[in-house]
Amino acid sequence: MAKRNANAKQKHGFLTLGGLDIPFFMIVIALITLGLIMMFSASSSYSYYYFNDSFYYFKRQLVFAILGLVVLAVMSRVDYHVLKGAAIPILLVSFALLIAVLLVSPPAGFEEFHRWISLGPVTFQPSEVAKFAIILYFAYHMDRHYKEINSNVLSDASWAQGFNQGRGLIKIRAKTVHMLWYLLILAVTCALVYKENHVSGTLLIFALGVMMMFLAGFNYRWFVIGAVAVVVLVIVVINNPSILPEHAQPRILSWIDKSYDPLGVRWQTNQAIYAIGSGGFFGVGLGNSKMKQLYVSEPQNDFIFSIICEELGFVGALFIVILFALLVWRGFLIGIKAKDKFGSLLAMGIVFQVGLQAALNIGVVTDVLPNTGISLPFFSYGGTSLLMLIFEMGVVLSVSRTAKLKKI
Repeated sequence: MAKRNANAKQKHGFLTLGGLDIPFFMIVIALITLGLIMMFSASSSYSYYYFNDSFYYFKRQLVFAILGLVVLAVMSRVDYHVLKGAAIPILLVSFALLIAVLLVSPPAGFEEFHRWISLGPVTFQPSEVAKFAIILYFAYHMDRHYKEINSNVLSDASWAQGFNQGRGLIKIRAKTVHMLWYLLILAVTCALVYKENHVSGTLLIFALGVMMMFLAGFNYRWFVIGAVAVVVLVIVVINNPSILPEHAQPRILSWIDKSYDPLGVRWQTNQAIYAIGSGGFFGVGLGNSKMKQLYVSEPQNDFIFSIICEELGFVGALFIVILFALLVWRGFLIGIKAKDKFGSLLAMGIVFQVGLQAALNIGVVTDVLPNTGISLPFFSYGGTSLLMLIFEMGVVLSVSRTAKLKKI
């Protein structure tokens, strides 16, 4: 074992060589740049009204974007294999943060939502750490047990020996034990996030975990059964919103009934729809949005896509959607071409998170999905979440340096 560890250390240093994937890098830079431009445009009126400074949100976002680019440059040079040693500690830290956020007092005006931890002038959401923790730990563990997951070998766990050594019909296979372990980790994480009254975060993390298990090669029949169960659950929830937390019930009702509380819970959604319709094909022009003049509440956050549609029109919005699609496509290509299973799962898990979150946000803004309060990656205001996101892009670029891709 010592010899094996020594060889591993010789094989993987702290820094990695090779050229990074330029197409992926350029897509990331384009999204960061467009995100800053649109965040400034969307937030300028709101910032001036509440803070007497049109640049209030932009300046803060810009600082974190610059820090993020430094982190990206460093992380893209670091051998991603060093993250294997951090997988378990980061998972445990994410659990600690998810518990801590339930114990601290929430910000004024958000007494029902225990989602943020304040560190002086900076606030961050532990759920952002939890997303990466799930991806990293699952990639690390699935890489170690990939052969067991994709075979029918019996489990060597002590509690399973009574079944496997007996003559009974029940046999405990290693892949079943691993799946139960992943589901347990996922259940604990989702339960803690759900306690924050963060339904969208819960659904996103659950989907991430399921996608990681799919990528690892678990039998597809489990996912078909799971998909049917999810459809049934969605139907039950739509017909019985009362089973959801109190704060989420009106959102489901307002999504089903478009006339439900138009001056209250549906206000933001309705204003977003008006903004999207006002944009037409080519938009009203950058900076010329009328709906950001305190009609769309906090337009720099979850509903920034409506201002993008109004100012840049269908063409501009489609261009941004295509950028997200290209990011996911290129990230998956990097994962497919990665030199090992750990890098493959890590890269694909990260870009899937970005793509899914973007799709959910756009679905919410266009009223295809209930208003669940989920941000648009690279565009919505949030310095620490942007920093975390750019760090993850650096991880994908680190994987790309040794991937079997033609470098430009």
